[in-house]
Amino acid sequence: MKQVYDVLIIGAGVVGSAIAREFSRYILKIGVLEKELDVCYETSGRNSGVLHGGFTYKPGSLRAECSVEGNAEFDKVAEELDVPFKRTGKVVVGFDKKDRESLLKYKAIGEENGVPGLEIIDKARLQELDPSAGGEFAMYSPTTGILNPFIYNVALAENAKENGVDFYFDNEVIAIERDNDLYRVVTKKAVYQTRWVVNSAGLNSAKISSMLGINGYIIGGFKGEYFILDKKAGQFINMPVYPAPGPTGGFATHATPTVDGNVLIGPDSVLVDDLVDYGATVSAMAGLIADGSKMFKHVKPEYFIRNFSGIRPKRIDKETGKALDFVLEVRDEAPNTINLVGIESPGLTSALPLARRAVKMFSEKEPLVPNENFYPKRKGILCFAKQTDEMKKTLIEKDPNYGEIICRCEMVTKAEIIEAVHNSLGVCTVMGIKNRTRAMMGRCQGGYCETRIVEIIKQELNKTTEQVLYKKSGSNMFTGTVRK
Repeated sequence: MKQVYDVLIIGAGVVGSAIAREFSRYILKIGVLEKELDVCYETSGRNSGVLHGGFTYKPGSLRAECSVEGNAEFDKVAEELDVPFKRTGKVVVGFDKKDRESLLKYKAIGEENGVPGLEIIDKARLQELDPSAGGEFAMYSPTTGILNPFIYNVALAENAKENGVDFYFDNEVIAIERDNDLYRVVTKKAVYQTRWVVNSAGLNSAKISSMLGINGYIIGGFKGEYFILDKKAGQFINMPVYPAPGPTGGFATHATPTVDGNVLIGPDSVLVDDLVDYGATVSAMAGLIADGSKMFKHVKPEYFIRNFSGIRPKRIDKETGKALDFVLEVRDEAPNTINLVGIESPGLTSALPLARRAVKMFSEKEPLVPNENFYPKRKGILCFAKQTDEMKKTLIEKDPNYGEIICRCEMVTKAEIIEAVHNSLGVCTVMGIKNRTRAMMGRCQGGYCETRIVEIIKQELNKTTEQVLYKKSGSNMFTGTVRK
């Protein structure tokens, strides 16, 4: 590839996409390399979707600073990027004296971090806030919220794309070489030249760091599994319900409503060696039911519609095995690089604060010229199901495709699917359509609509049946016909 980038970002998760958007505020040639076929296929799309308050992180740490900063600004961010978001608040519940001591400890930490409004509440107040919550008392965090993590990642990337950033999917980085004042970034598909490299590779951040000549980081994959409950359970919960943190500050299984009305039960946390094993396990599911029932009184089998897992890239101290703070750095041994390692929870909340700090590091080495054409807003796909009857009638009159329901569970129309197929990032997998529209996320999990979505992808993009992919390269939905 002959063109030379000013900045090449490795990783299009929520943090990499946020960094791309922030750099697009300036006159630069920017590219993003992503090994998957879309954004948010790994850590950024496999989490609880919570906007964290910032009360469990060590005062003065990067995690604490960015979490509090990201939380405070998110109403504006959600409005700019058209991201579904609710500032619900959160209760962290306790049952005994040890739990009360834990809550008092983290209330003090939160106040030192600048988290507003934290208070210890009794059972009466807890039941007033959320009658479905377990616990004898709680710490209430009014600034905590919930958001759609898929749409947030997509929105950051789409806004970056609309402001001139190039995205290259299915481009896994396999080598990085320094050639005079340029880097040659080699992927399985091409070679890219750039003046600066930003490592935002999530689970693979330590590996990319080593390619840049920065060695010694260890990433521990902490796997957590979840149950998804039907929206019928969602009517009983008002806000995330978490257990009092343990000695290390981590949370056990919690109950979290989604912005779309479901409930997530999980995650547990297990250290794993395989960073791509997202399979569900029977033992974990049993544990989620037992622990989740303590948080939420309506964990019942009739509400279960799906399970999934995520893996967090924790930075681990090789001597003690303890989890460490985020890394955001520039290093002399790797000139013109910005290195991010171990960005796990609260990465969703911290994405834009981290991005601004990354751009500031660049500006301390080189002057930046503002892009006067930068436009911070992005409009998402209109959700037909949330419109008034009058608006629905108007939409159908303008476009009859709004009158054809493709996903019956989530009431997603053909018009929405078509708009998603023609997204600005050029993503055309079935999972990409699912993440943008919620089609296939309902009770039947695609039993009715999946094949219909495949047909729309084929028609809109002139593909054969065999060319349609579910998620990854090689994940062909069909390999041929059973009968003619």
